[in-house]
Order: sequence, then structure tokens, then C-alpha cells
Amino acid sequence: MKIVWRLKNATVRDVYQALQEQRPVAYTTVMTMMKILEEKGFLKKTMVERTHLYKPAKPMEQVVGAMVRDFLDRVFDGAPDRLLLHLAKNNTLTGAQRRIVKKLIEEADE
Repeated sequence: MKIVWRLKNATVRDVYQALQEQRPVAYTTVMTMMKILEEKGFLKKTMVERTHLYKPAKPMEQVVGAMVRDFLDRVFDGAPDRLLLHLAKNNTLTGAQRRIVKKLIEEADE
């Protein structure tokens, strides 16, 4: 999704080549993932000169929110506090991040 957002619209080959610069990935894997993202409504596909061109169907913030909610549902039974506890217990939050979380909690309580 990040690549399609950055390019505004992209073919499977465009995404594949961009990913190849970061790590090896199979073309068919990219094609499958883009199909899944289209089925979930995150990408729109149009035919341009015998090639499928994909573009984002929703704004980045909306898609990220949906993906985070899906992750929370699947991994933490929908409980965000369990995710935060996991991050805090495993020391994956920096001091600055902990202060931000604390501030957000305090603001939500007001």
C-alpha cells in the first residue's frame, strides 16, 4: 500500500520492482497481495492498455485505521490495552513514546 500511495497509481510490476529494492519477493506474491487488497476495498483496479493499474481506493489514514483494528481483533481479541501492555512489557516503547502514550491517556481522561 505504501508504494501505491507514493506512486499514486501502480501496476503489479511497479510494486514488485520497488519491493525488490528492499528485499527479495516473488512476483506472484505481490500479485496475490494486491488482489487481496483490492478485494478488501483498499485498492481500485482499472485496465489501461492491457495492463491492470491499481490506485488507492481510500485515504492512507482510513486504511491504516482499518488494518490496525483488524490486527487488534485477530491478535488481541479487539483489546488495545493488551497491545499497549505487550509493547510496554517488552520494552519496545522508547521513553519518548511512553510519555506520548501517557499524555494521550491523560488527555482522553479530561
